[in-house]
Amino acid sequence: MITIGQLARYIGVSIKTIRVYHDKGLLPEPDRDASGYRRYDAKDAIDLIKIRTLAEVGVPLARIRTLRSATDEEFQHALREIDGELTARIRSMQATRGRLRQLAAGHLSPLPTEVGAHLEHLASWGFTPRWVDLQRDLWILVFATHPDSATALFHDQAQSLADPALRQLFLDYDHAHDLDPGDPRVYDLARRITAATMERYGADELPQLDTGSQIPALIQGTVNASSPAWQRLDTLIRTQLDL
Repeated sequence: MITIGQLARYIGVSIKTIRVYHDKGLLPEPDRDASGYRRYDAKDAIDLIKIRTLAEVGVPLARIRTLRSATDEEFQHALREIDGELTARIRSMQATRGRLRQLAAGHLSPLPTEVGAHLEHLASWGFTPRWVDLQRDLWILVFATHPDSATALFHDQAQSLADPALRQLFLDYDHAHDLDPGDPRVYDLARRITAATMERYGADELPQLDTGSQIPALIQGTVNASSPAWQRLDTLIRTQLDL
């Protein structure tokens, strides 16, 4: 028979923790002996090890209390469930660790492989590093906030760039960055983009994120803020498309 202090030291928990387990009904509190001390036996130590192990893997105390009165079959079934939950948590933590490493390396979030390959092609097509970086950041935002529709939107843009005529419009948009907003080339580019958009999608089938989202406006605002010419292009295109 050992005291609460000895029990705590042997099992590796604090006396306070043992008393919490007593209060929560997880570990029965033994009666005091003639000297006024509570004495614990081997069964108490084994029970405390079980409770500590379950608590360490994140099992709520209320659930542990329920398991204390479970049959052996019920207890084994619960342990299998807990093991599955722990495995899922480990995988989630490993994924989070991977994202942290990406962030430490200067990447906000990993993009799908096909998006990464697409971004690498942009430079070979003549897009500026500024455009490639902007596209990477915007796709990170889209995939993070709208994972269900991001892939379809990406495929739509990739198909557009596969068309040499449409790709040239994107290139002209990229290279219009430093133009004066009043330059006639800005108006002409807006006209050509509007015509190509109407031909490709019609008036009512423009690809977009869900209408209740603020992300499209945030994305366009980011693009516009980097260039007065791009802001003018956005205004002209919206006016011509009656958006």
